[in-house]
Amino acid sequence: MAHRPMRWVATLLAAVLAVTTLSGTPSGPTARTESGPVEGVREHGVDSFLGIPYAAAPVGPLRWRPPRPAPRWAGVRDADTFGDRCAALASTNGPRTESEDCLFVNVQRPAGTKPGDRLPVYVFIHGGGLANGTSAQMDMATFVRRTGVIGVTFNYRLGVLGFLRHPSLGADSGNHGFQDQQAALRWVHRNIAAFGGSPASVTVGGSSAGGWSVCGHLTAPASRGLFARAMIQSGSCTSISQSDAMSAATAFARNLGCDTASCLRGRSTAALLDAGAEFEPRLVAGTPTLPVAPADAVRAGRFARVPLVLGANRDEGRTFALEMIGWSQAQYVAWVRGRFATGADAVLAHYPWPADADPFTPAYLVGAIFTDSGLLTRIGGCGTRGSWTDFARWTRVYGYEFAHRTGPGLWPIPGYVWGAGHAAELAYLWPSFDNGTPIAPTFDAAERRLAAEMTRRWGAFIRGGDPWLPYGPKRRLLALRADGQSGLIDDAAYAADHRCALWNKIRTP
Repeated sequence: MAHRPMRWVATLLAAVLAVTTLSGTPSGPTARTESGPVEGVREHGVDSFLGIPYAAAPVGPLRWRPPRPAPRWAGVRDADTFGDRCAALASTNGPRTESEDCLFVNVQRPAGTKPGDRLPVYVFIHGGGLANGTSAQMDMATFVRRTGVIGVTFNYRLGVLGFLRHPSLGADSGNHGFQDQQAALRWVHRNIAAFGGSPASVTVGGSSAGGWSVCGHLTAPASRGLFARAMIQSGSCTSISQSDAMSAATAFARNLGCDTASCLRGRSTAALLDAGAEFEPRLVAGTPTLPVAPADAVRAGRFARVPLVLGANRDEGRTFALEMIGWSQAQYVAWVRGRFATGADAVLAHYPWPADADPFTPAYLVGAIFTDSGLLTRIGGCGTRGSWTDFARWTRVYGYEFAHRTGPGLWPIPGYVWGAGHAAELAYLWPSFDNGTPIAPTFDAAERRLAAEMTRRWGAFIRGGDPWLPYGPKRRLLALRADGQSGLIDDAAYAADHRCALWNKIRTP
């Protein structure tokens, strides 16, 4: 009897310790990555693991160097918020940020997914001209909930910090942001099974500059084997040569008063961003990372011949023609003649100044020329049509045009009709995409149905199915429209709509 109180105390202490241990265990979903375990959040049927480092912070001596492995961490790391955006100037894609510790990946899966489930995976590369943007704009929660796939997004170095090809920085400089993307894809390949995904069923997609990047991965030797399918939205296979990239980098460094790597690395992030305001980042070809220009590689069939979804928006150019609002007829004519040394008369005949012109007319005309001609790095119109042809010679291609022309614009401009401008399709797939102004919350019932249709078709492709008939020998593509009006159209009708007979005769830059 004398020992019972001691046994009671011991039992009580054990219970207290058990409660303490339980209260210290993760309450959200967990997964174990190669760097350590992470705890995410579960909400509305989706497990979100956000802000996981996939590479070491590219700061100090690691600035302008290939990405290094992420350090391991002790304990369980919180993964409940998106990581810092990569350094960029202010834009409609977000405010200015000077963070260089930004190489984070986000994994979102159906709630309860377990290792071994081997779900298909969709890795999406954000756009922003390689100069701005962030993975947080494409919250995958809604997409994952509707499709049952695993969604992955990530940040990568931007602007001069990601794409500066300066001779002092080494023979493979100029593509560090692209190398970050490759590191993220390798991270997915090594780690996605721990989240319940299949490394053998990865689709890589991207829009705009993300689309440029996807084409780069299709042709880059070090990206081979990291994905089984690809999707390019409003993108192309654009790149620049080493010589052009070095000329731009040398001019940038000269403005900073630098000609050595140590000088460049010694400058503040703020100084680099300010000096790089006019810098136009591009993938750099002729380097170890991209030995052959992606467009040339595709035409020669030297790329990963995986199934591909490729398309653009009906009015891509209207997003880039806003500065022409209010132009006079004389200004418009001068622009055409300055842009097309030969063929200007034919362009003016096909895109004439109307008798009922209003302040928006020049923007609509220039926007149509931008769209149809391929001037926008071959995005939209006849440029995209050429990409269908180039890819379809070698692999299965599903062509589309987002042709819903009465939806909300990227931000309000009273009286301006955005049409299906560049980036107009993004909010239909990712309601979080707002470009500075909420878009998806303004959808009407028909637009919500279009969003559901697009998500269903994208999900079908990611799961390995046919989202619609391939472009193929019959040269047909899908026109995406609201009110249940989506359907296949002939290439000939598309070519006539975008005046490709004209643009096939006129050389554009």
